[in-house]
Amino acid sequence: QVQLVESGGGLVQPGGSLRLACAASGVTLDYDAIGWFRQAPGKGREERMWVSFIKVSDGSTYYGDSVKGRFTISRDNAKNTVYLQMNSLKPEDAGDYYCAAGWVTVLANKVHYGMDYWGKGTLVSVSS
Repeated sequence: QVQLVESGGGLVQPGGSLRLACAASGVTLDYDAIGWFRQAPGKGREERMWVSFIKVSDGSTYYGDSVKGRFTISRDNAKNTVYLQMNSLKPEDAGDYYCAAGWVTVLANKVHYGMDYWGKGTLVSVSS
């Protein structure tokens, strides 16, 4: 079993920054990637959109088109923690952010993933 705990959400003005953290515990060898997903306000779990992934094995990173150049994912293996630095935040970035653990790969320039473990989420609000 893997437990994931997100932190760092909050209210920020458009153009501002936040850093989210995802602390993992348990059987941390049971996955190869950590991902961040956003669930927009009013949307269901099945509509969560992936934001970014990082592979634990080699540090490869992947970003959704809407966040490229603004968000940065990183990891601290010693702390079993993955971070999502979010800069130049926009109102459309708002939502519940979840981290998840599983696998990710790229085939034909498309990201494919499967997540086995999920955290409980942290809320990001972007408003003036």
